[in-house]
Amino acid sequence: MKIEILGTGCAKCKKTKELAEKAVKELGVDAEIVKVEDFDKILGYGVMVTPALVIDGDVKVAGKVPSVEDIKKWITK
Repeated sequence: MKIEILGTGCAKCKKTKELAEKAVKELGVDAEIVKVEDFDKILGYGVMVTPALVIDGDVKVAGKVPSVEDIKKWITK
């Protein structure tokens, strides 16, 4: 599983990455968490507002920091 955090390095982007790491750890799943800061790559996902969270190429949320519970739901689907 690949989880990407899309954002340019703002506080909300960093928080989203922390929450994704926490969700992965709590679930005990094997996932690669990658921070994507390249604006062209972010736009390639159709994301215009950050932070955004992408799981295996599927944008799950954009423009807000998701909860750990939401991230866990997306991981286990």
